[in-house]
Amino acid sequence: MEFIKYQHLEKFGTTETNGIEFGSCFIFPKLDGTNGSLWWHPENGLQAGSRNRNLTLDEDNQGFYNWAVTQKNIEYFFKAYPNLRLYGEWLVPHTIRTYRSEAWNKFYVFDVMEDERYLHYNEYKGLLDQFEVEYIPPIGRIINPSYEKLLELVDVNTFCVEDGKGCGEGLVIKNYDYKNKFGRVVWAKIVRNQFKAEHQRCNVSEVKDKNLVEQEIVSKYVTPHLVEKEFAKIESGQGWSSKNIPQLLNTIFYCLVKEESWNFVKDFKQPSIDFKRLQHFTFQKVKEIKPELF
Repeated sequence: MEFIKYQHLEKFGTTETNGIEFGSCFIFPKLDGTNGSLWWHPENGLQAGSRNRNLTLDEDNQGFYNWAVTQKNIEYFFKAYPNLRLYGEWLVPHTIRTYRSEAWNKFYVFDVMEDERYLHYNEYKGLLDQFEVEYIPPIGRIINPSYEKLLELVDVNTFCVEDGKGCGEGLVIKNYDYKNKFGRVVWAKIVRNQFKAEHQRCNVSEVKDKNLVEQEIVSKYVTPHLVEKEFAKIESGQGWSSKNIPQLLNTIFYCLVKEESWNFVKDFKQPSIDFKRLQHFTFQKVKEIKPELF
């Protein structure tokens, strides 16, 4: 295998990450070190890279490569899984200097790749545990997290930070089912400079958050009857083909807003509605009701 540059983390809320929060999201701490990668070459053994280039033992990215070649557990890992590639953070002083003394000069895996596919956390966790390879564990998993909830979790990122010395750099949001509008797998980041003076390392857990009001509205008002009725109108009028999918999706959304707005204003006590989010859940519900069309 040859060097493959790690993808750029995109800012949450931009065009590149639009909609990443819809679905099951794993929330990871973001470490403030330097990016590194490791992989196995069948002839030359363990190879290493920085963010942008191959490393050598003379140009080893602040000691990273020289450290890696002494780690027998990493060697054994790659001999067992030679087709995998590890991406992670080599923790050396950068901006944040409050990490625990024993945390420095270690490599913390944050992604594992096989054939240019990023493995799900649940896929690679057990593989790394088997060989005691360090990795960054998620703070938790959230279904459809709001921006406000994500900001709350920024204060939970005390991974590797000394007790009482505040929080880490920020968060990385991964939705393993997500591709952006350009068809690319991307992760989102939220970086903050305001930190909380308390240390805590959380186990992986599902963070419970209340259902979004937009999701509840769609659940109540986008019914199989409505979808079948509008589908039948389109089919009887012009026949059905896949090119009619946008028409069906937008017709259902139009019906929801035009015919049910007053009802959900009353039922949900004048809620604040994010219509972009309402549209997303409407389209999702149509796909659940008529999966054979998609």
